[in-house]
Amino acid sequence: MPRKSVLLRVVVPMTAAALFLAGCTATTPDTEEPAANDATLRVNFGQFPENWSPGQEMEGGPLRIPYETLLARGDDGSIQPWLATEWELTDESLTLTLRDDVTFHDGEPLNAEAVQANVELVRDSATAYSGPLQVVESVDVVDEFTVQLNLSGPTPSLPTTLTSRVLPIGSPAAIADGSIAQAPVGTSPWAYDADASVIGTRMVFNNFADYWGEQPGFGNVELYAITDPEAVAAALVSGEIDVADSEIRVFSRFEGTSIETLQYPAIRNNLFFFDRGPGGAFESVELRQAMCTAIDVPQWVEVDGEGEAATQHFAEGELGYNADIDGYPNDVEAAAGLFEAAGSPTVTAEMVAAPYNGRQITVYMEQIAAALPGIAVTVTELSPPEYNSTWNSGRYPLGLSSNEEQTPFEWYTAWFAADAPGNPSGVESDALRSAAEAAIAAGDSEESAGLWAEVTKVIADEALTCAHLRGVEVLAWNIDTVSGVDAPNEPWEPKSVNYRELTPAS
Repeated sequence: MPRKSVLLRVVVPMTAAALFLAGCTATTPDTEEPAANDATLRVNFGQFPENWSPGQEMEGGPLRIPYETLLARGDDGSIQPWLATEWELTDESLTLTLRDDVTFHDGEPLNAEAVQANVELVRDSATAYSGPLQVVESVDVVDEFTVQLNLSGPTPSLPTTLTSRVLPIGSPAAIADGSIAQAPVGTSPWAYDADASVIGTRMVFNNFADYWGEQPGFGNVELYAITDPEAVAAALVSGEIDVADSEIRVFSRFEGTSIETLQYPAIRNNLFFFDRGPGGAFESVELRQAMCTAIDVPQWVEVDGEGEAATQHFAEGELGYNADIDGYPNDVEAAAGLFEAAGSPTVTAEMVAAPYNGRQITVYMEQIAAALPGIAVTVTELSPPEYNSTWNSGRYPLGLSSNEEQTPFEWYTAWFAADAPGNPSGVESDALRSAAEAAIAAGDSEESAGLWAEVTKVIADEALTCAHLRGVEVLAWNIDTVSGVDAPNEPWEPKSVNYRELTPAS
């Protein structure tokens, strides 16, 4: 995908114009230098996906090794062609013209039928990303390399969605037989090699000689899943791995070594109340507001030493940001008053955590327990794959994790609409439904920004989510083995790197 040519340390919020770009003509990647096909990049992002099927929960780091998307982000954040060379968006449809020279790793051709299979899989399955594609009423195969997504209403954010993790394009044959869940088959320069891989230890992706575009600097990629930050640091220093996500607290291990680091804004996490239907543990708005007000995000930031508290999901300058949202600043007295208004209920619940957010979740639940006697939440830590597949499944009444949705339409349809995959209760207030319907109907008109800001205000007022935190991704790499490391172009995507710009150091 288009990549940065210089090192940047700041991701600039996307404007409405960039998000709603409606069409573009392709440029063909130059094939100036062949890949160093015998060079292997060893990368660690702490986990392997439990399910590689398109639409499942995967971090960008693993996902973007075998998979590509229909559209991509340019260096300036604009939407660029990739597997699709052109697109035309109207209020009724999005029509995509596909490249005619792309082959999947299993030899299947990329064509309109393949795209249709992917869209329908992600939309119709119980996937993490089905929400934003619910607007697609049907998919028409216009001809071999033209596909039309017929929309239920204006969706100006859809091209932006197609650059994200919502719709990685997988082989229709692997989708049909179900094998894609354990063996990813995409169109990237790196094809999964099951025979060379070691289950639970290392996944090997070898150079795909029939790749349609410019070959990358590393012909092969090995993906590792070392979870302990100290062990990751040791592997980097020893030269066992080349690039990894890291933590600021282990930086002392890198002093006097060939390890360099960078940070980029990547994480937006917050607390979700899932069991909020009739009779649910968190049906009461006042109870949710009380718990939100009892949480002290700045205190956690001080303890953790990184990140910053935020009032809401979207940053100033992004579509969906609302300056009137105050974000439930910590106030124990106010929390007690809201708790009393909720009837001072006794609530016993369980929520799950992963190694990378267990401390944060535990601190938040301890803050709630101290301020609101009667609320007792047990935190159970799971392995990253198990956590990713269950934390928002409805098995637990509340949960906390990152959510990278780039537009308010994606955020609403992923978590808060009645049929959103992240809303297992299936409930939505009349106020929220009405606000969302008005915003969707406005398309990309001048009124749409204000209407989407109203949607996010309703979500905040009803305390459907809170305790917003913005954090950074920390990348560390060995300059003796790899050059060109930078943040990915894709905004708010943790555990990722600019794979295609990386080259061997010597």
